[in-house]
Amino acid sequence: MSKYIVCLTFDFDVMSGHIARGRITPTPISRGEFGIIGAQRIVSLLKKYDITSTWFIPGFTIETYPQICKEVVKHGHEIAHHGWTHVPPGSMNRDQEESEIIRANEAIMNLCGQSAQGYRSPAWDLSPNTLELLIKHNFYYESSMMGHDYLPYRVRQNDVINLQKAMQFGNKTSLIEMPISWSQDDHPHFEMRNDLNRSGHRNANSVLENWIDDFIYMTQITNWGIITYTCHPYVIGRGHRMLMLERLITKLKELGASFMRMDAAANIYDNLEPLQTQTKY
Repeated sequence: MSKYIVCLTFDFDVMSGHIARGRITPTPISRGEFGIIGAQRIVSLLKKYDITSTWFIPGFTIETYPQICKEVVKHGHEIAHHGWTHVPPGSMNRDQEESEIIRANEAIMNLCGQSAQGYRSPAWDLSPNTLELLIKHNFYYESSMMGHDYLPYRVRQNDVINLQKAMQFGNKTSLIEMPISWSQDDHPHFEMRNDLNRSGHRNANSVLENWIDDFIYMTQITNWGIITYTCHPYVIGRGHRMLMLERLITKLKELGASFMRMDAAANIYDNLEPLQTQTKY
């Protein structure tokens, strides 16, 4: 196994993100619906290269499209938590957020026979209650924060933030952070956002070049590392982007990458850096 790990992750939102923003007319619904086409293409591509990945799937998707979700499980991919709907936790109170965590975990349990090990917040937006709830419900890792690019780290709780004072860092927890970045997410590069009057639609080859360079830089400055790419089936599933994804896979393989599920990658970090050996701030 290479000391440089790639986690391909797929946020299988379908139309839940549009519904959460109140966009329920036929066209935005159909944009999400295309995610089923994209998911089928992705599953086939990963099978071709014998790669397992992690799929963050809202409970809404699992219950709306159970068959394709079963296909994802069948091919050995991890099913992780992505809320029940795609409503950002910051817009819910604690009881509402916990209810969504429980309801989505029940859907995941029914799909694959076990609760989710990992959590990724809709829109990468955590509430003041999220971390406490993840620990309460026995999550192993979290993947919504950006404090590193190549190394996991332990999630802190209870930071004290006062603009007139130096920041006081809270205690580290057992929860492992598998960091992400907007630059390694397909959505801001490729998708139009009507509510922000913003259009992506960048040339896929320019994004591909950036993503490969991010991996190369990791190999130059670290002894080992994990890089995460975040894709959405209704985004990456378009033809020219699927070709980009395949070129990414083949190039990273040439460069010696090991592809693995995020739960397995988090476990490697956990073994290399047990909580009691973590450097304190």
